[in-house]
Amino acid sequence: MQATDFIRLTLGSVFSQHLRSFLTALGIAVGVAAVVLLTSIGEGVHRFVLAEFSQFGTNILAVTPGKNTTFGMSGAVINTVRPLTMEDAEALKRVADVEAVVSVVQGNAEVEFGKRSRRTMIIGAGHAVPAVWQMDVEIGRFLPDDDPRNARAFAVLGSKMADELFGSRSPLGEIVRIAGERFRVIGVMESKGTMLGFDLDDTLFIPAGRALEMFNREGVMEIDLLYRSTANVDQLEEQISRLMQARHGYEDFTIITQEEMLETLGSILDILTLAVGALGGISLLVGGVGILTIMSIAVNERTHEIGLLRALGTRRRQVLGLFLGEAVLLSATGGFAGLVIGAGGAALLGLAIPALPVHTPWYFVLLAELMAVAIGVIAGVAPARRAASLDPVEALRAE
Repeated sequence: MQATDFIRLTLGSVFSQHLRSFLTALGIAVGVAAVVLLTSIGEGVHRFVLAEFSQFGTNILAVTPGKNTTFGMSGAVINTVRPLTMEDAEALKRVADVEAVVSVVQGNAEVEFGKRSRRTMIIGAGHAVPAVWQMDVEIGRFLPDDDPRNARAFAVLGSKMADELFGSRSPLGEIVRIAGERFRVIGVMESKGTMLGFDLDDTLFIPAGRALEMFNREGVMEIDLLYRSTANVDQLEEQISRLMQARHGYEDFTIITQEEMLETLGSILDILTLAVGALGGISLLVGGVGILTIMSIAVNERTHEIGLLRALGTRRRQVLGLFLGEAVLLSATGGFAGLVIGAGGAALLGLAIPALPVHTPWYFVLLAELMAVAIGVIAGVAPARRAASLDPVEALRAE
């Protein structure tokens, strides 16, 4: 059998049963489309979440209070958490390779200007916020480098907060009341958008020391450090740990780097993307069962044709190749159609719902097509081997 005869017979077998071939390929197409669409959504969410966390930079290290120690007694967990203080933050500024430090205090309070009021997030921080968190001031300036314990009553508004309270007028120099206390507005931040549902523009910054008094807290919630890109992170963590243990007497804090957080988050999101893709893969397996069923029926219907081919000298492996070729052609065609439907559906979904992050990973697209072909081969092996093993004489007798 020549190659042209092989191709002609394979295509003829597929196109002679239009409806059957269409429905078989459709099963694979639905499976591939589901895989591509679901992985596009999963990958889009993956990239969106990592981008949200990365917008503050990657050379950030956070020190948070929190270390629980168990002394061996059943159920006796002794809480040894000691608050982080403003003095801790000042001491951390002296660590080598640390460029800037921000003490963070967070709470909610009523903000008033004239007859307008709004309850919003209040962030107590220091003058280094623009450098550490990569946030820029649109008008005015950020908080000055005052004595942390005796900082002046200045406030910097988020862009949305400024619009809500002041509208089109400039807020610079105006007095606002925050939880009943008077603060002078000295700046407005550029729009930063949202991070995981938290509106960074609907915030208000005041000095950390005044935030501690306002929210009646003993210590800051977190100390963020910006370190040089050339720094050895492991050595930097060790230096910070030694300094904090020397100040507190024991390790009652946690050090988290932005890279560690992104790696952990990335691994979780990778598993999520694979899990979502696996759900779509179930449809692909159903399509494979469809190919197995149709090819088994085809062998039974074409027993006489197989006997004639074998009587004319067609070898077993050529008969095997004919049926495998049909299975691969059906699965590859359905897979390609599924790729077009899935990728097109993902693009349309992204246009229809801009808030939904969608990204089609082309390596998943290629993998889905290869899976479709592989399923076609696997599903077609049993019927093809059965066709190839038929006795020519017995096959010719079949009706």
